[in-house]
Amino acid sequence: MQTQLNAAALALPRGAEAEDILRTCVHCGFCNATCPTYQILGDELDGPRGRIYLIKQMLEGGEVTAKTRLHLDRCLSCRNCETTCPSGVTYHSLLDIGRAEVERRLYRPLGERLQRGALRALLTRPALFGAALKTAQALHPLLPPSLKLKVPARVRPAKPRPATRHARQVLMLEGCVQPNLSPNSNAATARVLDRLGISVIPAPQAGCCGAVDYHMNAQQAGLDRARRNIDAWWPAIEQGAEAIVQTASGCGAFVKEYGHLLAADPAYAARAARVSELARDVVEVLRDEALEKLDIRADKRLAFHCPCTLQHAQKLGGAVESVLTRLGFELTAVPNGHLCCGSAGTYSFTQPELSRRLRDDKLDALESGGPEVIVTANIGCQTHLDSAGRTPVRHWIELVEEALV
Repeated sequence: MQTQLNAAALALPRGAEAEDILRTCVHCGFCNATCPTYQILGDELDGPRGRIYLIKQMLEGGEVTAKTRLHLDRCLSCRNCETTCPSGVTYHSLLDIGRAEVERRLYRPLGERLQRGALRALLTRPALFGAALKTAQALHPLLPPSLKLKVPARVRPAKPRPATRHARQVLMLEGCVQPNLSPNSNAATARVLDRLGISVIPAPQAGCCGAVDYHMNAQQAGLDRARRNIDAWWPAIEQGAEAIVQTASGCGAFVKEYGHLLAADPAYAARAARVSELARDVVEVLRDEALEKLDIRADKRLAFHCPCTLQHAQKLGGAVESVLTRLGFELTAVPNGHLCCGSAGTYSFTQPELSRRLRDDKLDALESGGPEVIVTANIGCQTHLDSAGRTPVRHWIELVEEALV
């Protein structure tokens, strides 16, 4: 694609990167074929190719309007288009650059700013989120229907974690909302890894991965969170921790980008690159181990929802399915498994109608094989799908831990 970015655009921190990405695109349109919002809305500007044109126009000095922002806001950042693209366009990076520029040039309405600020404040602070969740659960009958769906009636408590006792040791990103919405996911991970001779080292100073801030156009705040995590993990890395394990694929996808996003920061570039190298989804750890050590009695029929951040961002499509099959679980077929469930971080709050439609379509596909339980690998997808009150939805590692003999 030919570009004529103006001087102001090229002077942006990632201006040269935006120009390179735009020139990679050959505007073939293959991306639209797998874009969830284009399939629903049928508008060229609600597909990747149209959004690329909007960003190109803006960076070449064109006007930025509320329409520009609307179409960029509607993008799920699912990265399905990147899996489809024959030219290797890193669309998600261009989208981050474009959204930041729209935010800089166009004043967002007060209601939207308040909503986004509240989501950033609440979702990134586990203690605050936990208090809000308990309050919402206590007032559950009085909540408006839209909020009631997002508040689980009960939360499965965490099992005890094993002591740190093995020579092989890993760090684990605890996450922001997961410790309150699904606290047993990380505990189950620690118990399964312990059975394989791997201990989880606690790192209480580590916090939110930064994705919520970064993808809501508070990019410096997101990078600051990344720096704090690097500082928190670094002593254990220097002492030989072999991986930084994530049980939420959305967090994992972002941690794996630390090296790229902080490449221009001389104080953090080298350490950020090392952290990204060590970042592993829990399935990447398990698939390389002798799984017969786990002594599993698998007796459930499962449907696996592969989150976009696992299959499109981390390129781990099929990895969990392979591990579950090796362990003896029966997996049902899931049609259109490449499509997004509509969770997409904060998308279910900012674009509720589109999000619900995508959720219900995804549940229809997941339930088509008659599973007893739906399992997934990302807390956002888990709570979003479970909010429909249909087939129970859990993290897959919990089912593995429960099947340990």
